[in-house]
Amino acid sequence: MNPVRISWSRVRKIALWTMAVLLVLVLVLAIAAVWAVRRSFPQHDGTLRLPGLSAPVTVHRDGHGIPQVYAKTADDLFRAQGYLHAQDRFWEMDFRRHVTGGRLAELFGESQVETDIYLRTMGWRRVAEQEWQLLAPDTKRYLQAYADGVNAWLADHDGGRASLEYTVLGLQNPDYAIEKWSPVDSLAWLKAMAWDLRGNMETEITRAALLAAGLTRRQVEELYPAYPYDRNSPIVTGGGIVAGAFDQHAVAPKPPVPPTPPTAPVTAGTGGGGTGGGGAGGAAATTQTIKAMGDGLSRLPIMLGNGGQGIGSNSWVIGGGLTATGKPILANDPHLSPSMPGIWYQMGLHCECAFDVAGFTFSGVPGVVIGHNARIAWGFTNLDPDVTDLYLERVDGDRVQVDGEWRPLETRAETIKVAGGKDMSITVRTSGHGPLLSDASASLRDIGVKPPVNPAGSPAPVAATPQLSPAHATNAGSDRRDGYAIALSWTALRPGRTADALFALNAAANWTAFRAAAALFEVPAQNIVYADVDGNIGYQSPGRIPVRGRGDGRWMAPGWDSAYDWKGFIPFAELPSVFNPADGYLVTANQAVVGPAYQRFLTSDWSYGYRSQRIRDMIGSARDRKITVADVQRMQFDNRNGFAPTLVPAVVDALDAADPSDSARVAATELWKEWDFQQPAEGDAGSAEGRSSAAAAYYNAIWRHLLADTFDELPAGNRPDGGDRWYEVVRGLLAQPGSPWWDRRDTPGVERRDDILRSAATDAAEELRRDQGDRPADWRWGRMHTLTVRNQTFGKSGIGPIEWLFNADPVGVSGGDAIVNATGWNAAAGYEVDAVPSMRMIVDLSNLDASRWIQLTGNSGHAFHPNYDDQFELWRTGRTLPMRWDRTAIAAGAAQTLTLKP
Repeated sequence: MNPVRISWSRVRKIALWTMAVLLVLVLVLAIAAVWAVRRSFPQHDGTLRLPGLSAPVTVHRDGHGIPQVYAKTADDLFRAQGYLHAQDRFWEMDFRRHVTGGRLAELFGESQVETDIYLRTMGWRRVAEQEWQLLAPDTKRYLQAYADGVNAWLADHDGGRASLEYTVLGLQNPDYAIEKWSPVDSLAWLKAMAWDLRGNMETEITRAALLAAGLTRRQVEELYPAYPYDRNSPIVTGGGIVAGAFDQHAVAPKPPVPPTPPTAPVTAGTGGGGTGGGGAGGAAATTQTIKAMGDGLSRLPIMLGNGGQGIGSNSWVIGGGLTATGKPILANDPHLSPSMPGIWYQMGLHCECAFDVAGFTFSGVPGVVIGHNARIAWGFTNLDPDVTDLYLERVDGDRVQVDGEWRPLETRAETIKVAGGKDMSITVRTSGHGPLLSDASASLRDIGVKPPVNPAGSPAPVAATPQLSPAHATNAGSDRRDGYAIALSWTALRPGRTADALFALNAAANWTAFRAAAALFEVPAQNIVYADVDGNIGYQSPGRIPVRGRGDGRWMAPGWDSAYDWKGFIPFAELPSVFNPADGYLVTANQAVVGPAYQRFLTSDWSYGYRSQRIRDMIGSARDRKITVADVQRMQFDNRNGFAPTLVPAVVDALDAADPSDSARVAATELWKEWDFQQPAEGDAGSAEGRSSAAAAYYNAIWRHLLADTFDELPAGNRPDGGDRWYEVVRGLLAQPGSPWWDRRDTPGVERRDDILRSAATDAAEELRRDQGDRPADWRWGRMHTLTVRNQTFGKSGIGPIEWLFNADPVGVSGGDAIVNATGWNAAAGYEVDAVPSMRMIVDLSNLDASRWIQLTGNSGHAFHPNYDDQFELWRTGRTLPMRWDRTAIAAGAAQTLTLKP
């Protein structure tokens, strides 16, 4: 048998041929990938046709893709804005309108049906449709012009030509077709904004959950300390309501008698409403209902924020008497959930009409939300009032009991379209208080059998919120239980005129016009700071805030007793307002709006004022040398931890008392010897910044372990998040070394304060040595405190290559929770950032061209576009961009100029 001869020459030829084929395939795939990515990139230069314009529109873009739009008429201006928003952000706009319409299943299939049921039950889109009828004629015209601009862009773009996301979506949902934009799509987005900034609903739920878990009312109240007015000033430091209007100069009246806590049973109405009502059954259902409601909230898409206390903002305005220019400086940085692209879109809108404005916009909404015009500037923070109440309703079929009488429920049918599946029909029921959220959840429908009521028939003193069950029912209303249901009363579910307010605010030229615009701003209720080129500064708190009958909104109310209904809303004239205060400045950072003597009830669940007081202190320390824009920029990036000066000495004393010669302890606590309590992400070894970062790493690790060890009796879903409410809780406990809170449940002994402080320090040092090495000087806060900016839709798909397409890489960031540079994190979950200053803006009213701005990522919504994340590193390191105003300077600095022609 002859041996097989191998022709190495032939092998080499085959190998070379194979490599060539593979190389060609790789090149083809690379070219295809580049084409798929780049084919949706918009044209930012040259000339494009935009039907419907009365005259050409000029668009100058700087190197960061920020457009400044110049038009002849308001209609042309907003038509162009719609076109430009669609160019850069249409996928984001399309996703947002599917959220607000409860239509996510049309995009992503069956997995989103439960979310759609919940959103359809609340009916955001229906309310927006009703609002359309209330708006001023000019507002309707501007919204329609904006929609026409969006649709003009859509006429030439579909599928992957619109955005890379549609190419990815086509892998799962190839039949999806983009529909035209409607003015109501813009209005509905305002409902999502209101929901994410809705106030203290989660706080009410948590209180109830703690009671249901077995804590006493006294224990719960210890976890919700009163606002520290003696240490942290409210926004408005004086005044009161006089003759039906707020007077900033009025002598503060005596504090009102606080509402009686609804602890006593409320007499139930007559005429039974079904089964249940016993104490044992109600108690069992209470815990289940609260958990179901809390879990359900977490399933809703996060558009701006999570509705919790970590979502806030800073804004302040400094009068000319304290500034180097003699004119005001206004600053604003809203703290919202991080997303890719960022929440905001920077833009200037200029026309030969009433609108000459620049600032931060929402894609999908015409006008500027936060910014300035030629005369005034304004900024927002969340007022955070209590604008949601939950009512336990007694129902029988499609009727509800009120004051002993049966009244019909409003009912409507909804059809949910499901990509790749069958349509689903649901029935939505609504009482006089609002939609029955319990109908939207399979687990909550059992409340009709085991309602959370006392034996007397009144609601148990607990709150609740809806559950979105993992496996949805085929018809959300088909197996509902009669007897009891839960209704949501929320100010944003009542049609209003907030869209009118946006245009009025953009055109306002003085304090009077500004307040008139603010009076139209109903939801979400905001703190608004004001400054003008004449040197005036001011503050106004607008919003639709309910006036309750019985109860204070902290617990679920009996829907069958009309005494608990809302009796109206606080008149705008009575809401706190200040013009040119004697202090010469105003600071809002979600702290208490006004002192306890104020005659109206807004809420008792404020942020505790650590950020606001730090800003006030920085302004006070700089006022003698006059404050500049550069000073304000440094203030916005201030990283000082306001509670560290209280906790660090307590930890050091506890460690010294145990073993002052412990070398490991000395090496770690030495970091604090000259710590300025700043929390930078990083810093070179031996530098002041590096030492501060190491000290911050050790401190925050201790803080996290301290909270876990001290409050181990709390249910897993309600463990401390580490925000400034917990600063106040721990502050009080440090003065009580023998408090039962210090004792751990998992040990046989009885721990006291110093035992827990030492244990937390030991555990923190072990964690840092394990993760960052044995040398404390080498520890860095930014290695723990990281931010990953994720795409709202595909960024958490679980598919690595798809996430890589759209997400930013994780990076370390400075700051922390309840810090001016508010990069929030949840101590119960880890150190990762979950809330950020979504943008930073500083307006110089002496020279608008000297103003500054930045946003989290970039103006473009197209992955891999140069402007997709080109602002991120600037934002991360506390830098800003020029916020140009003068047209000559804008044109001279333009990187691209686009002309839109009729």
